[in-house]
Amino acid sequence: MRLADTHCHLYCEPLGSKAADALSRARDAGLEFIVVPADYRDSWPFVESLAGDGFLLPALGLHPWGAAPVDIHDLRARLEGCGAVAVGEIGLDRVVEAPAFEDQLRCFEPQLDLALEMDLPVLLHCRKAFDDLEAVIRRRGSSVRGFLHAFSKSPDIALRFASLGLVVAFGGAVTRPRARKARASAAALPLESIALETDAPSIGMLDIRPEDVEPWHVMLAAEAIAGIRGVTAEEIGEATTANARRVLRLE
Repeated sequence: MRLADTHCHLYCEPLGSKAADALSRARDAGLEFIVVPADYRDSWPFVESLAGDGFLLPALGLHPWGAAPVDIHDLRARLEGCGAVAVGEIGLDRVVEAPAFEDQLRCFEPQLDLALEMDLPVLLHCRKAFDDLEAVIRRRGSSVRGFLHAFSKSPDIALRFASLGLVVAFGGAVTRPRARKARASAAALPLESIALETDAPSIGMLDIRPEDVEPWHVMLAAEAIAGIRGVTAEEIGEATTANARRVLRLE
């Protein structure tokens, strides 16, 4: 089965301590590549060290939880230096009280504009700020491409962002029968608007604790979506991997 994990924080513990074995299992499961996004500045050096790996693809950005003024010239140089495939993880979050939402915007928008300037996709974090995120993207026209990360919300939200040209990435939530919104979204979206991810080691899968999730577990997300849509897991793996390659310009 063809598979790709479009979002894995390989440097985070406990995954980091077992990375070699986890990557071996990922290759055995058929993964073609894993996107490793940075979040805070202290993760940037690890992600930059992946330059040229081919299997582990770097993405650099500053997460809204660590929102701060961004030196765009420095970020551009780092993105170019490590051959980053995306800008991320970036976005907006109205759940956290700090950093303030206005500070998040001041961090997010320059990074989004840099992605447009460099013709790179974005890895988008969003919690309870979907209207804000949509407005920011719409102001930039139809040129933003990327993944709406760790999606677990309703079909109306999923379809709104798919209409903007974004691909919706599903992981742990879609494997849980009680996650009705996520599963309804996986059924409602056109197949070309779906990707897979784990967000390992941050989000659990059905009967798997977050700290035990590894990149190969995208297979479980593929199987869950296949069951929802009444197709084979191989079809989901094939389509979502092709979608990821298209967005990341790996074709």
